Amino acid sequence: MSTTTDPGFLSPYGLPAPTTRIFGWSMLTILAAFFLNNLLVVAFGFPGLADVTFGDAKAYLMAAIYIAAIVLAVVYVLRTSERALRYEARMITNFNAYLIRACYFAVLFVGVTDAVIAFLRVEGLLSVLFPEGLARDLIRAQFIGPYIHIPLTILGFVVALFSRSLGFIWLALLIVIAELLIVISRFVFSYEQALMGDLVRYWYAALFLFASAYTLVEEGHVRVDVLYAGFNPRTKGRVNAIGSILLGIVTMWTVILIGMGSKQALINSPIANFEISQTGTAGMFIKYQMAGFLAVFAITMLIQFVSYLFEAVADAREEPGHVEHEAAAH
Repeated sequence: MSTTTDPGFLSPYGLPAPTTRIFGWSMLTILAAFFLNNLLVVAFGFPGLADVTFGDAKAYLMAAIYIAAIVLAVVYVLRTSERALRYEARMITNFNAYLIRACYFAVLFVGVTDAVIAFLRVEGLLSVLFPEGLARDLIRAQFIGPYIHIPLTILGFVVALFSRSLGFIWLALLIVIAELLIVISRFVFSYEQALMGDLVRYWYAALFLFASAYTLVEEGHVRVDVLYAGFNPRTKGRVNAIGSILLGIVTMWTVILIGMGSKQALINSPIANFEISQTGTAGMFIKYQMAGFLAVFAITMLIQFVSYLFEAVADAREEPGHVEHEAAAH
């Protein structure tokens, strides 16, 4: 749809809260800058945030990336000064929906493929089905991660371009099927392997962490309501805006910074080493990805909180287009 024909494209009140827009878009561009820097830290040995020292050319490059991100946000807001907050909130939400469904497709492809490889590995069938060199590589996480998991993840992002389903309904169905297969194999055939439990935990973690941002869109998170229900729409907008910043955006940045602040951080370290579980070659090689799920959770929630902030400020300004969600009415 052309943005110029969208009735919600232009703000009905002139400049639509430029300070809010600059803040929100700066959060998103700084997030992109952070992950570019994080790639430099993990893959190329650049200093992490905690290790930066003055006089280091690499540190200056990382600082320049952040400055460029903020400048980009400001320039974008100034060049689109009449764009409505609700329009931008929908645009951000649509991008986030793509990101989430891409992650769902990725864990679907990786989960099925890695479970099959793990089964062949446990049953000693790799050397029967594959050449000796490939069979030897398929018992190494450092080979499976970059040469199998990463291409399958990219495939998930490509497939998500042609799908409009968020995917968690199908993932929930697959979890039920996987649990059923475990029960049948255990109690009917007396067969059980660590990979079976690994697959269920892998998909469970993805289901709950990836769906969190979508739940925020639908107002499905638990709200401890003491005074909120009695507020008028403008006051609700102000409360939601303040909460989005202080309780939402700040919390998500805390998760990101603690988990990815250095190469040895809680999220970065398992990913950098393609860490596997204690079951070793008897299980799936997906533990490092489950650490990455925390990053996906924080990223998608941060993006959605920016969208939620724009909607809240639009409510506070009494701009048209507010949508009452079913979950919010209960």
